[in-house]
Amino acid sequence: MKLTIFAATGGIGRHLLEQSLAAGHDVTAVVRNPGKLPPTAARVVTADLADAEPATLRAAVEGADAVLSGLGARVKTEAGVAWRGTQAIVSAMKVAAVRRIVVVSAAPIGTVPSPARPKPPRHDPGDNFVMRYLAGPIIKAALREHYADLARMEDVLRDSGLDWTVVRPPRLTDKPVSGSYRTALGQNLPGGMFASRADVAHCMLRAVGEPETIKHTVGLAN
Repeated sequence: MKLTIFAATGGIGRHLLEQSLAAGHDVTAVVRNPGKLPPTAARVVTADLADAEPATLRAAVEGADAVLSGLGARVKTEAGVAWRGTQAIVSAMKVAAVRRIVVVSAAPIGTVPSPARPKPPRHDPGDNFVMRYLAGPIIKAALREHYADLARMEDVLRDSGLDWTVVRPPRLTDKPVSGSYRTALGQNLPGGMFASRADVAHCMLRAVGEPETIKHTVGLAN
């Protein structure tokens, strides 16, 4: 397949890049700082999604079978990069007539308010007592800006008309890819507390070829 990967130097993006190339895909990596990329067989496009030229993004996605995005704020001051960047990507995909996109979000986002969903469900059906009433509220308070950004990003995708899939992992680890993670459509995983970045990338790549995930969120956990 021909794939375009955004944020290819990030924690999940670098695994997307490595796994895509290892599988023999034709890859375009879109990054803000190409100096952070190791030597790669991928085509590299330099673009800052906060202020990217539409023509650059269109060229990056043109002809792609699918687009994958690991966009997300690393620090509080970067909150907004996910939804604004995804909006730019969606616009470029529409112009280039590319329909398939898979992005990473976070497990709590189904219960986070957004402009398009001001009153989301109070609880995710996959969350246990601890996540619903103890750890969950604390985590959402601490990461309020990050989660608001991701919730708005999901709004952009739902309104896009594209064939989107949103992967929602819980707390991320740096363990190697296992391929033995659990997944569920439309909800989090009961007891799912952790997922490795490598397995999130594996899940995203797998979802590209799974039409049943189109216009759905996918919960996963190790």
